[in-house]
Amino acid sequence: MAKDTVEVLIEGGSATPGPPLGPALGPFGINMMQVVDEINSKTADFAGMKVPVKVIIDRDTKDFEIEIGTPPTTALIMQELGIEKASHEPGLDIVNDLPIETALKIARMKFDSLLSNDFKAATKEVMGTCVSMGLSVDGKDPREAQKDVDAGKYDDILVE
Repeated sequence: MAKDTVEVLIEGGSATPGPPLGPALGPFGINMMQVVDEINSKTADFAGMKVPVKVIIDRDTKDFEIEIGTPPTTALIMQELGIEKASHEPGLDIVNDLPIETALKIARMKFDSLLSNDFKAATKEVMGTCVSMGLSVDGKDPREAQKDVDAGKYDDILVE
């Protein structure tokens, strides 16, 4: 019972039998439209965002199962803020401000795939992503906001 795994990044709700999915799954001889339909139904909530998808195929029976990951942190931040692009010059050009509550919301969405043990650390990871995107957090540099989290300034918001 040999199994193969194909991992692709697909726009939520709009998978097609074409690239990148078709060429990756073609050699396995499974029903492509069944795979596409199942991926589209499972990723419909993530429309407009790139979503990591794993297709696990049993070579003998041609059965498959699909695992959906969470979109990248940058995609979630951009969706929450309603922005199209991050800054072209992070550190010099600040394009938007991420409220601490929204950083916590994103940390809760991504918690299973982050390296953190608690929501406080997970929120700091999301803030770290803001540095490279050219965003401020609560009106200040994300690194300063991370120091404020360490100092306990946001403990009332970041309760477990």
